[in-house]
Amino acid sequence: MPEYSTQMEAARKGIVTPEMERVAEKEQRDVEWLRDKIAQGRIVIPANHNHTSIDPWGVGEGLSTKINVNLGVSGDLHNYDTEMEKVKMALDFDVESIMDLSNCGKTAKFRRDLINMSTAMVGTVPMYDAVGYLEKELTDCTAQDFLDVVRAHAQDGVDFVTIHAGINRRTVEAFMRSGRTMNIVSRGGSLLFAWMRLTGNENPFFEHYDELLDILYEYDMTVSLGDACRPGCIDDASDASQICELIELGDLTKRAWERNVQVMIEGPGHMALDEIESNMKMEKRLCHGAPFYVLGPLVTDIAPGYDHITSAIGGALAASSGADFLCYVTPAEHLRLPDVDDVRDGIVATRIAAHAADIVKGVPGARERDNEMAQARHAFDWEGMFKLAIDGDRAREYYESAPPTEDDTCTMCGKMCAVRTVNKALERSEMDLFE
Repeated sequence: MPEYSTQMEAARKGIVTPEMERVAEKEQRDVEWLRDKIAQGRIVIPANHNHTSIDPWGVGEGLSTKINVNLGVSGDLHNYDTEMEKVKMALDFDVESIMDLSNCGKTAKFRRDLINMSTAMVGTVPMYDAVGYLEKELTDCTAQDFLDVVRAHAQDGVDFVTIHAGINRRTVEAFMRSGRTMNIVSRGGSLLFAWMRLTGNENPFFEHYDELLDILYEYDMTVSLGDACRPGCIDDASDASQICELIELGDLTKRAWERNVQVMIEGPGHMALDEIESNMKMEKRLCHGAPFYVLGPLVTDIAPGYDHITSAIGGALAASSGADFLCYVTPAEHLRLPDVDDVRDGIVATRIAAHAADIVKGVPGARERDNEMAQARHAFDWEGMFKLAIDGDRAREYYESAPPTEDDTCTMCGKMCAVRTVNKALERSEMDLFE
């Protein structure tokens, strides 16, 4: 019999796993330091036993900020070939995580194909799949039905699942009193709220949490405790229902740790800039330092078509204030299912936010890349710049679309480029500004 089932259990037994060694290598961290953080629950390595193609990543305190790409079909748009194009683009950009949020029909084949090819960790929200998987109306589903869907995802090799276990009767009472503008904007949270409201039952994932933990432990599937009551507009941020649910998630975190199950916490949402730092600190306090996974936050509600920017602004501040994992947002957010170009824009914007935060957090190797870019720019090493860029192909496209007359400049400033001028002055070379 194996000595451990989960990374947390191994860490607590003093065992360094191959996954820990790989993560320590990537992060330029001492493996014993990493093992100790995993034992405490401050770092997770989502790596299902059945996901054999994964190149594992760590998420949490002291590590680089990870990004997640959402994709998957909907009832209106269900072209799996297009979704696979998005997968390939995400892997080309070396994203650390991909979530299949498909919510239409039978999704198992796409999920399995994704897991088989993905070196990134793969996440899902089993609640989305419940109706299609079970071929039942929502109110006809039982608690056991929902657990069966979680087990099916675990058997397929899903590395982490979003489970909205914190929207229990206490949280619902706080939500009903809050008078929110946008009510509940979490898809999974709204389905559970509707199920509870229409059946009169407690949240099945809360009521049968121990049975859920049994499944998670068996496959070492990390639980990402979802924020059903995340704010869907800045007016709803930091209200009683959000905080009430966060308190419940803190208790659920400790219960999972008692069973050696790895935990992440999901967070807002939409939130004004001046609330972000305090929310990150509050989550870490209430949820005992568990890794924090945030969507955005989007810092304004009036930029549809540009929400990858509103999200990147909030994401940079959130990660520099303690968030560990950023879910990307695309320009199509709130408007339609994103296409392949939207996915690219969302990835790049979120990677910028994550990297900007890593510089602030002192993540090993983060600032060095910026220093190398500065040296390449100083030397007009265009190929070096393209190689170091987050999106080198886009940078090359811009540069080559309007080629300069001289290699040591671009068409923005031409021969009046400040770097060129100072280089020549230091070398005592001719300026030749008017030739």
